[in-house]
Amino acid sequence: MQFARGVMASFRIALIQLHVSAVKTENLNRACGFVRTAAKQGANIVVLPECFNSPYGTKYFPEYAEKIPGDSTQKLSDVAKECDIYLIGGSIPEEDAGKLYNTCTVFSPDGTMIAKHRKIHLFDINVPGKIRFQESETLCPGDSFSVFDTPYCKIGLGICYDIRFAELAQIYTQKGCQLLVYPGAFNLTTGPAHWELLQRARAVDNQVYVATASPARDEKASYVAWGHSTVVNPWGEVIAKAGTEETIIYAEIDVKKLAEVRQQIPILSQKRSDLYAVEAKTT
Repeated sequence: MQFARGVMASFRIALIQLHVSAVKTENLNRACGFVRTAAKQGANIVVLPECFNSPYGTKYFPEYAEKIPGDSTQKLSDVAKECDIYLIGGSIPEEDAGKLYNTCTVFSPDGTMIAKHRKIHLFDINVPGKIRFQESETLCPGDSFSVFDTPYCKIGLGICYDIRFAELAQIYTQKGCQLLVYPGAFNLTTGPAHWELLQRARAVDNQVYVATASPARDEKASYVAWGHSTVVNPWGEVIAKAGTEETIIYAEIDVKKLAEVRQQIPILSQKRSDLYAVEAKTT
């Protein structure tokens, strides 16, 4: 596998497992503080969790929603530039033309917003006796793929429930992504059952790195996040994993390792396009 001039073969990613409170300004200030800490520890790409500036819940989304650009994204832009890093800003409730979205923004080291992903698949589930949640009661789905380039590799974005849809990861892989990032807040029912399983499945299916950033667990919250932010390599190995508490975890992303896995088990070139296909219907 040839590396383009200027592309680095390995880099450091940091996942911030933030304790999210009901006070937006506090969440923003603490998130930016953790970004600075991660940058000082050598992180090239820093990831915040889903809904990092707001409690997670349909009753909170309208109250905490803001425009993009807005106060929250301006702070993310400023801290990305200050720290000279790529910042994947978890997600925030976004308001646009009277509609609400669950939206992830990405900022380059000069503070420019280079990607905006609106959660494509809304979290509408009902596990009797355990959990019922309907994001569609207040949110609208996004309708586009989100891929961006860095000097390290190409990255594809999803948010939480998006990870359950293998087709999205396959399309990102077709588009050349080597790292898939999913800010997400699984819960105490779906977390132990599927959180790590889905990450390892997406990684092995596509021979990519997968990183997920969860809020820290707060047993007193109305929606209790599972935690356990994770990085999985293309062989399906968990190379970094948080517990449930507020923390930062780090992992080295080695693009050479990805190339080796694809050479050893060349499934991407062995697909039977004469029999089946997964294709994007939009750009």
